[in-house]
Amino acid sequence: MMFKKNLISIVIPYHKKKSFFKETLQSINKQSYKNFEVIIIYDDIDKSELIYVKKILKNYKFKKKLLINNKTIGAGLSRNKGIKNSKGDFIAFCDADDLWNKNKLKVQIEYMKKEKLFFLHSNYFVIDSNSKKIGKLKVPKNINYDQLIKSCDIGLSTVMVTRSFLKNNLFSSLKTKEDYLLWLKSIKYLNTLKSINKELVYWRYLKNSLSSSNIQKLSDAFRVYRNHLNFSFLFSIYCVFRLSFYALIKKINVYLKFYE
Repeated sequence: MMFKKNLISIVIPYHKKKSFFKETLQSINKQSYKNFEVIIIYDDIDKSELIYVKKILKNYKFKKKLLINNKTIGAGLSRNKGIKNSKGDFIAFCDADDLWNKNKLKVQIEYMKKEKLFFLHSNYFVIDSNSKKIGKLKVPKNINYDQLIKSCDIGLSTVMVTRSFLKNNLFSSLKTKEDYLLWLKSIKYLNTLKSINKELVYWRYLKNSLSSSNIQKLSDAFRVYRNHLNFSFLFSIYCVFRLSFYALIKKINVYLKFYE
C-alpha cells in the first residue's frame, strides 16, 4: 500500500547530553523514512555545550532547526516550544540520549495511517551508557485509563502522534512525569493508547539522569494525582505507592525477560 510522504517533525530537548547526542543524531540520520525535520531545543542556561551542538548539526543534511532557551525551562515546556515551531503532520519525540531503529519512523507512520490512529508507541530495548543492551520492555497492545493510572509503560522516545492530537494537549512544566500526565489527559478521549509489537527504540538508562531521580519522580507523581487529576490526598499517596510498586516489578521483568 502506498502512502503520501507526510512530513514528520522530530522534537528533541537537549540538556547536558554531549556524551550521547552524536549517536542519537546518527540513529535519526539513518532512518529509512526520509521526509522529516528535526527540532532541537537547547534547554540550558549554561551555554558551554552550545558550540558543540551547532558543530554536530552541521554534519547532517536533513532539515533541522535549533531553538535556544534563555534559561532552563525543562523538557516538557521545551517540547511544547518545539511543537509550536514544527511543520509536520506527525510529531515524534526523542530524548537526546536515546537511539532509534532505522525503520522506526517508517513502521509507525504506515501503521498509524493504516489504522487511522492519533497516537502510537512501541516496545523498546534498554541500553546502558555504553549503548549495550541490558533489557527490553514489551508493552500491552492497548492501554486503558485504569491500567495507566497503575503503571506507565509508555516510553516517550517511542511515541508518535498526529498534529491534531496535540491541538489541545501539550506537556506540563513538571520536571519529571510531564509525559505521564499528557498520556493520562489524552486517554480520557482516546479511550485506549495503542502500541505496535516491535522494539523500535533503545532507551538509555543513566544512573545520574532525571530518569533515575526517584525522589523527584515521587514528588511529581503526587502532583499529577493531587493537583492535575484532583484525587484526594490519601488516594494520591496510595496511587504514588502503587505506581512505584509496579515500576519496580516492571524493572525486574525488563531484565529477567532479556536474559531468558
